[in-house]
Amino acid sequence: MATLKLRAIGNSVGVVLPKDLLARLGIGEGDVLHLVEGEDGFRLKRHDPEFERQMEVARRIMRERRAVLRELAK
Repeated sequence: MATLKLRAIGNSVGVVLPKDLLARLGIGEGDVLHLVEGEDGFRLKRHDPEFERQMEVARRIMRERRAVLRELAK
C-alpha cells in the first residue's frame, strides 16, 4: 500500500504518485486513469481503449432501445 498526499496544483488539487509506484503500475505522465467505485471502495484503473469502445457501443444501444429497456425494467 502506498500513502499519497494531495497537493495544490494551480487552482486544483492533485495526487503526486512516486516514481517507483508509476513504474509498478506501468503508467506515466499523460496517461489516462479512471476512478471506479466498487463495493470494497475505490479503484484507480488505467484507460482501456477496448473497454471504452465497448462502453460506447452500450451507450448507443441504450439510447436507441430506451423504450425496450424501460419495459424490461418493469
